Amino acid sequence: MLPTAYMDTPFGRPHRTPGDSRAFWHYSPRPIPRDLQLDLATVSALSRADNALGLLAGFGHLVRDPELLLGPYLRREALASTRIEGTRTTLDEVLRTEIHLSKANADTEEVWQYISAARLGMKLIEELPLSQRLIKAVHKELLQGVRGQERMPGQLRTSPVWVGSPTDTPDTAEHVPPLHTQLPELMGDLESFANEPSPYPPLVHAGLLHYQFETIHPFLDGNGRIGRLLVSLYLIQQGRLPSPILYLSGYLENHRSEYYARLQAVREKGQIQEWLQFFLTAVEKQATDGATRARLLVQKREEYFAEASTSRSRLSVIADLVFQNPVITVARAEAASGLTNQGARNLVAEAERRGWLTKVGRISGRDYWLARAVYAVMQDPLDTLAPAHG
Repeated sequence: MLPTAYMDTPFGRPHRTPGDSRAFWHYSPRPIPRDLQLDLATVSALSRADNALGLLAGFGHLVRDPELLLGPYLRREALASTRIEGTRTTLDEVLRTEIHLSKANADTEEVWQYISAARLGMKLIEELPLSQRLIKAVHKELLQGVRGQERMPGQLRTSPVWVGSPTDTPDTAEHVPPLHTQLPELMGDLESFANEPSPYPPLVHAGLLHYQFETIHPFLDGNGRIGRLLVSLYLIQQGRLPSPILYLSGYLENHRSEYYARLQAVREKGQIQEWLQFFLTAVEKQATDGATRARLLVQKREEYFAEASTSRSRLSVIADLVFQNPVITVARAEAASGLTNQGARNLVAEAERRGWLTKVGRISGRDYWLARAVYAVMQDPLDTLAPAHG
């Protein structure tokens, strides 16, 4: 870390322990400021983000089956958030491993562990404030049984870290977080900030919370994923979201270089307005994306159930299954319907005739089908979806 690249700002300063010949320069954050004045561009970005988030939350409250939205959003968020950290897997792989059609690899396991951690966070936020206790429990779940499980899951780090390539040292790394001895004070302030009456609107508060968490870097591994999950958990705590249906990491993954640069510019130059504008733009874009996909999913589900009502078979079982997971096997249909194997085959065949399902291939001796229309709403770029669906 080059100390001359850093200014002394209200957010922190470069620091090295005086009189210690082995000491290295690191960034020493200050408590989160409670008296920021938002400039015009930030206020404008906030207004757009707030409106978009309200629309997304409205869809979330209206949908009678929360899993219709929560399942697809958690999978997309988990995929994008883990990709930012370097994993390489696809939605297809995630969906196939969910129904045990394929064996999970290390990357896919990390995606599922993120989903498990997010669901734990949803449960805990109903019982606990957004606290160190909650954060540690979610972190422990995140690293359970996957890469990084040896890196103190659920515990604050007890040694220095630096952010960069594996060959970096504290002298060459771009960001050297505060020493572990500073964590109790810094995490205490973060916890207070997450729960005290805020001088800021919730989205600004969430942006500051995410910046500070990433800067503190309290764990040996998993800081990025936990920090992004905290945004949704805070908005749930504040009543702005019914569940973690804000797919924020999609925008951050697509703008990864700017994401890291904006965070670093706050540390080096105190450019908090620019960070907040970037963060609020991410919220606006992803909330708009999410609300549109929510509308399309609900519309498609209503179409399928209306069509299933005209059938004398138990076609509604398939209509239900494809929104849980658009990858269908005869075994899934059989288990969900209670029919014989042949009866389940007949259901799948009817859904295929109606254009709901397309046979994709065969894995481990089992045929499988894909509900392409549902999969497209989950995965395809928004500009290819909205025109086709009005």
